[in-house]
Amino acid sequence: MTDFTRRTFLAGTASLAGLAVSGCVTGNTAPEPLPPSQDPAYLAMYRAMPEERFPLPAINLKKVPPRFYRQQVDYPTPEPVGTLVVDTPNYYLYLVQENGRAMRYGVGLGRAGFEWSGRARIARKAAWPKWTPPDEMIERQPELEKWSWRNGGMPPGLDNPLGARALYIFQGSKDTLYRVHGTGEYWTIGSAVSSGCVRLMNQDIIDLYGRVPAGSPIVVLS
Repeated sequence: MTDFTRRTFLAGTASLAGLAVSGCVTGNTAPEPLPPSQDPAYLAMYRAMPEERFPLPAINLKKVPPRFYRQQVDYPTPEPVGTLVVDTPNYYLYLVQENGRAMRYGVGLGRAGFEWSGRARIARKAAWPKWTPPDEMIERQPELEKWSWRNGGMPPGLDNPLGARALYIFQGSKDTLYRVHGTGEYWTIGSAVSSGCVRLMNQDIIDLYGRVPAGSPIVVLS
């Protein structure tokens, strides 16, 4: 083999090796992960729900911090399985599950949500409930009198402050007037709002409602 032929052969071999290496690198490059707001699992979780009595629109997840999306997490606690724990400082609600796990939901809190803490139970549940503002709220906002218990309350619907579901909290036979409920104002999750108790995204309260039977214990942390 002449020197010219040998040099041509070696140059060609090097080029092929370079192409092989380049192809290998390109083939193994991992795709960029989707942001949580575009994750198909979360999009399915917070989809539109046309099957509801009042059809619910999908949630725009770009308006909710990802840490407040519904998810199963490690949550070691002495509370028994089935207990609801409202962590007001961190805007979370936990449903205690087996093996040190819990289903965690993001919540928004209103004035009433900070006023009460302690142990109680879910006395009853309601799908698409009426809303009757307490007299104390009506004193602050007289325009709400039209929805008072004396006037039959506010009928259910997308504009009802209790949203798609409500859990009613009692201590013994006494109504605490404290509620865990849905809201269409999902952009308020993770923040304090002017009124209300503990609010979840409507898709989340529907999920929680299906997991929690009446009589379940609830602990609200101060």
